[in-house]
Amino acid sequence: MSVAASSPGSPLPHERAKPLAKGSTYPAKDLCSQCGLCDSRWVAYVKDSCAFLNQRFEAMETAAHGRSRDLENENELYFGVQQRMLTARLQQPIAGAQWTGIASRIGVLALESGLVDAVLCVGQSEDDRFTPVPRLARTPEEVLSARVNKPTLSPNLEVLEQLPGSGIRNLLAIGVGCQIQALRAVESTLPLDQLYVLGLPCTDNVSREGLQTFLETTVSSPETVVHYEFMQDFRIHFRHSDGREETVPFFGLDTPKLKNVFAPSCLSCFDYTNAGADLVVGYMGATFGCQWLTVRNPRGQQLLDLVEAELDVAPVTSRGQRQAAVQQGIDAYDKAVKLPIWLANIIGCFVGRFGPQGLEYGRFSIDSHFTRNALWLRRNHPEKVDAHIPAFAKRIISRYKLPNP
Repeated sequence: MSVAASSPGSPLPHERAKPLAKGSTYPAKDLCSQCGLCDSRWVAYVKDSCAFLNQRFEAMETAAHGRSRDLENENELYFGVQQRMLTARLQQPIAGAQWTGIASRIGVLALESGLVDAVLCVGQSEDDRFTPVPRLARTPEEVLSARVNKPTLSPNLEVLEQLPGSGIRNLLAIGVGCQIQALRAVESTLPLDQLYVLGLPCTDNVSREGLQTFLETTVSSPETVVHYEFMQDFRIHFRHSDGREETVPFFGLDTPKLKNVFAPSCLSCFDYTNAGADLVVGYMGATFGCQWLTVRNPRGQQLLDLVEAELDVAPVTSRGQRQAAVQQGIDAYDKAVKLPIWLANIIGCFVGRFGPQGLEYGRFSIDSHFTRNALWLRRNHPEKVDAHIPAFAKRIISRYKLPNP
């Protein structure tokens, strides 16, 4: 861990520091993911801990898991350090949850079993479903009220400010890659006896304004959307407040309008699979309808142990070939191609049936985002490319031909 030096008996940097005023310029500037660290006294560590100022994948993985990923192992190259990978469904899904609700159920059981005193999760504003409100949940009800994703940048780590004097000694933190990278970097300075990390795979978050643009250009009724997700069938699944579900093929997006709507932090991120988490729960490596779990270390297995008896578990599978589709996608995205919806639906049906599935779909998604992000960095921050793109991502990107910067 990178901890700033302090003379014996003197306060640690976070005990002296004050959060930056909200709305002020953050150290990562335009690449800031608004993870919330700078909105806490742990801002003193930001130069070493911010994923967009200082990439530290190997050090983070070694500290969290006892070793870094094996770049010669194809699964670890793509999905990170792992002891176990599986797919699963809750036997009794949680009503209103994203997927079947495994992440929420783990949070509830961690509290009920006494494993942790609180769960760092993200609720929503009373005024707006998509405005994230991070919280330290102390009850199962508070955890459940935070179910379903919020696809906007979220300052999760600002609640670290509440830890001193809270009585919280054991914490389960749920978060995405940039948040977990920063959290791992300051872990040794937190007033905790034990930290457990449940990671969510993450790409392409937006500001609240960017989300509105996405909804207005993509879905029939933007004001009634309560949840959406890009899924393994190559379609975006929207759920509306009246219970109606709507799908739109990936290939039908209005790319010219949406190409620059995603946050710069997401367009320069290479931690899709949340490398620093103890346990990752998502969907990208599973067949449609199941969730994908990766156990990275014994703490991750401890979290899975809480819920495994309630799961229908199956091994991971892989089918199809991704390479040609990825290369075609690179060129189409770069040229901001927009297809007529009838053609997008035909392509979506074909690819959904015959295209990559399971782990191969996960690799397709990683390849697509890593190549896009590398090109974005080359064009917008060429001075950061060598240091910012980690070794595993460089190896993946090298398999494809990118347009000239």
